[in-house]
Amino acid sequence: MPNRDLDQLAALIRREHAAVLANWREQVRALPSARHLDAPTLNDHVPQLIEEIAAALQARSDETIPAALSEASPPAHGLQRVADGYDIEEVVAEYNILRGCIHDLAQANGLTLQGKPFHILNRVLDGAIGLAVQTFASERALQVRSRREEYLSFVAHDLRTPLNAISLATRVLELALPERVANVAHAQMFRTLRRNVQHLDALVSKVIEENTGQLAELGIKLERRTFDLWPLVEGLIRDLDPVAHTASTRLVNQVPEDFAVYADAGLLRRIFQNVISNAITYTPRGEVVIGARKADGRFECWVSDNGEGIPPERLEKVFDKAEADPAGGGWGLGLAIVKNFVEAHDGAVSVESTEGLGSTFRFTLPPRPDTKSTNEHAA
Repeated sequence: MPNRDLDQLAALIRREHAAVLANWREQVRALPSARHLDAPTLNDHVPQLIEEIAAALQARSDETIPAALSEASPPAHGLQRVADGYDIEEVVAEYNILRGCIHDLAQANGLTLQGKPFHILNRVLDGAIGLAVQTFASERALQVRSRREEYLSFVAHDLRTPLNAISLATRVLELALPERVANVAHAQMFRTLRRNVQHLDALVSKVIEENTGQLAELGIKLERRTFDLWPLVEGLIRDLDPVAHTASTRLVNQVPEDFAVYADAGLLRRIFQNVISNAITYTPRGEVVIGARKADGRFECWVSDNGEGIPPERLEKVFDKAEADPAGGGWGLGLAIVKNFVEAHDGAVSVESTEGLGSTFRFTLPPRPDTKSTNEHAA
């Protein structure tokens, strides 16, 4: 094809820009991740890429294409498609669909894509695919890493409560053992236990410190089932008793004995553990009450205390990640975990508090749906 025809093809692509884009958009709508996108989001950087193809044809040289593309649309397009929920095959497919649209346009107008124009078109689109896929894959890898780090941070945080309970229970046992019964071996055993608990606590603190600043939206796989709530709360109260005893805080289980919920038992236990532990921190020599009921077809659970309460200016921020009490107490990652896990159940969490009188943390969980499947995914 002579240079004049290269100019004709470039001019044709520019003239029929809107038609090429509409044809491309119609075909891309068949991709599962593209069906819900509005036209501007779906188009994204493709209009710019069409112009880049025309410019490359008009320049009659592909020597500068890689450098031009790396500074232009494909990397940004790859990042956008991560946000749009595409998989990597769909990213490649939409570029190949554009390739076909330009072939169809040329053929419909009596221009045959052979030789130099064929080579330039493929060089532009293949380079675009490579750059878009590279940025797409890199961003997805960063997201996976961030989710793993957040999950590790959540788990490390939740380990602190049982570690604290073990440490306090060890101290109680050590003090309760009469001197006439104790011996060198017992003393050595207690020292070893305390040392290892301190070591684990230091490791947990390091994990939290290194990962809390990199929190992202966490994908959580739920294993829901129907189970009685009273035994779960009662067992948790027993496990937290050493912590509560140290603060002279009374824990009261007011969950009805026949109350059943539909949830992920492991995550629900961690929700209660974080809220109750937080309540103990701010309710020295007070009372923490755990309750539940059925309300408007949903399960409503709450943890109330008659402790210090939360200042009004901080009330709206208690569930924020890394939001901490300036006095050095709670309201930090623990309540962010609570919010994350409740919302993973498609539930909602709230707090009511009066400074000096106490606080009530509530969360709701949806009822069991009309389905036999108990394995669900929540984002």
